[in-house]
Amino acid sequence: MPILEEQIDITAPGGVVWDHLHQVEDYPRFVGGVREARREGASGIHMDLLAGRGTAHEIDAATEDLHPKETMTWRTSKAPHLSGSVSLLPLDATHTRMQVRMEYDPTEAHNAFGGPKGFAQSSAIERTVRADLHQFKDLVEQAHPAK
Repeated sequence: MPILEEQIDITAPGGVVWDHLHQVEDYPRFVGGVREARREGASGIHMDLLAGRGTAHEIDAATEDLHPKETMTWRTSKAPHLSGSVSLLPLDATHTRMQVRMEYDPTEAHNAFGGPKGFAQSSAIERTVRADLHQFKDLVEQAHPAK
C-alpha cells in the first residue's frame, strides 16, 4: 500500500494543536469533502463525505491516542481501507510540527472517491492532504493568534 507523509509547522503550542485535532465536529472546516463529522463512542468517528462526481460516502474510523498530546492513530473499519497517524513535535513553546502519515489502497480509494488512477491519483491525494493541513494550520492560528 502506498504511504503518504506530510508535515506542517503551526504557530501554536502542542496542547492547543492537540485539542483542535480532537474537535471532530470541526473536521468539515479543514478536511476536504467532509460534510459532517461526529464522535461515536469513546474512540469512533463517523464522517459523511461528498466524494468525486458528487456522490455521498460514509466513513467510520477508530482512533487511538498512543501517546497523549503527541500521537494519534486512526483506521477505517471498512472499505476504503485507510489508516494513519498524526504526530505532534514541539519546536519551541509556541510552535509545533504536525506530521501526518497515511496508508491507503489505491484501488479502494478510486472506487470510493473517484478521480484519476495510478500516479495521478497519488498526486491528487497528496495535494488534498497538503491542502487539508494548511486549512488546519489556518484554523488553529486564527483561533489562537501568536502574541
